[in-house]
Amino acid sequence: MAASTSLDTHSVKPLFVAFLLVFASSIYPVLSAPAAESDSGSRLLANQTFRPSKEILRLKRVNAYLKKINKSAVKTIQSPDGDVIDCVLSHIQPAFDHPELKGKKPLDPPERPKGNETRETVAESYQLWTDSGESCPEETVPIRRTTVKDVLRASSVKRFGRKLRRHVRRDSEGSGHEHAVVFVNGDQYFGAKASINVWSPRVSPDFYGDNYPRFFTYWTTDAYQTTGCYNLLCSGFVQTNSKIAIGAAISPRSSYNGRQFDIGLMIWKVSFLGQWMVVESAVALLH
Repeated sequence: MAASTSLDTHSVKPLFVAFLLVFASSIYPVLSAPAAESDSGSRLLANQTFRPSKEILRLKRVNAYLKKINKSAVKTIQSPDGDVIDCVLSHIQPAFDHPELKGKKPLDPPERPKGNETRETVAESYQLWTDSGESCPEETVPIRRTTVKDVLRASSVKRFGRKLRRHVRRDSEGSGHEHAVVFVNGDQYFGAKASINVWSPRVSPDFYGDNYPRFFTYWTTDAYQTTGCYNLLCSGFVQTNSKIAIGAAISPRSSYNGRQFDIGLMIWKVSFLGQWMVVESAVALLH
């Protein structure tokens, strides 16, 4: 009797193990899904069989944010560096999510100040997404599409696209970040112009995920405390140019003992509008 009881016990174990295997295989496919493209155009990760509840909640927040920030495109252009550029009607760009701008359209850009023409040889474009010859139609603006991976590199959805709060410095170095600072005192000024040489230094990939030099903007009204964001990631900066994608990679770039490439930038205040205008000219080839 003891021997038969022992045999019965061992015969149950394989059945129990087999049941676990069948039960597990019936659940995991439900949690594992192939890579799919969301409405925002962001590709989700594949073969993910288990997600903690906090991660699932974070992904839901990310996708909700992407649906808000990535607007419907009239045309989509694939950049060789992996970026996707959406040609978005100018009056539905993120700036017009602001309550005071709802239903309005961008004003025609005013005539730029006279005497600011360049004498250098100018290239037709200086961003990688235009290398194929594609361009955005009139009355649209090119916007770099934000992806799931872009947002997940930030500490949170709320902090994505925003600078860390810190004391504003007037020196050129600090916290591993080097930059140029120009300021004047005394007279009243309404604009400035500069030519910036384009290089490929070691760039932090935290925001874009690569080391390409990029043309970007950032606005703030309180020294980065609570307002502002990069590029067009929140309401505040209105784009009118259909040839420049803010945040897109710059090409070509300067090389040591080789050809040099500058980008001309100008900013001025339009007195009758009380607004500041930023103008980017094409890359100047300096021989």
